[in-house]
Amino acid sequence: MITQTKETQAALTPGAAWELLKEGNKRFVEKNQADRDLLGQVAETATGQYPFATILSCIDSRVSAELIFDQGVGDIFSARVAGNIVNEDILGSMEFACKLAGTKIIVVLGHTSCGAVKGACDDAKMGNLTELLSKIRPAVNAIPDPADASQRTSKNIDFVNAVAEKNVHMTIDNIRKQSPVLKEMEDNGEILIVGGMYDISNGKVNYM
Repeated sequence: MITQTKETQAALTPGAAWELLKEGNKRFVEKNQADRDLLGQVAETATGQYPFATILSCIDSRVSAELIFDQGVGDIFSARVAGNIVNEDILGSMEFACKLAGTKIIVVLGHTSCGAVKGACDDAKMGNLTELLSKIRPAVNAIPDPADASQRTSKNIDFVNAVAEKNVHMTIDNIRKQSPVLKEMEDNGEILIVGGMYDISNGKVNYM
């Protein structure tokens, strides 16, 4: 598998970048990961990096974007925060990744059974986590009541996963609203901003 160069990065369209990630997840699920010399890629990227994708995912230990999408050293920028939410620091990082470093796609990657989403569903309070979970609460509030309203808690995994998916959509909306730089790039066809949900039970990414 090649290491990304300035030339290969420049030749990729946003759509082609999305297909590369989809193909990588397919390899991951099928246990057919690409043959890479990772230490060789370390050497090849020592003087510069040309990633083709930026992925915002949760800090969950089971959700490593490099592994899920079968990517090597120098292929992706990976931003991780509980609940895959955005703030000005993450938005600034994405603007650097896309506008200055040339990535062609932003993927907001949620996942099933997300602990941060469970905390938001239960309106948990603890130190700085309280403020983080408040950014997920709008997604909780946007999901209609289950047949039994008492099931709007972390014990209802279907409700949790519905909130997690809604949170991905709302995070994408927040990227567009809060970053004129990224919105303009998307409008101009320079990048894609897309979402996905990773299933922790089988390794598959379901695309939005």
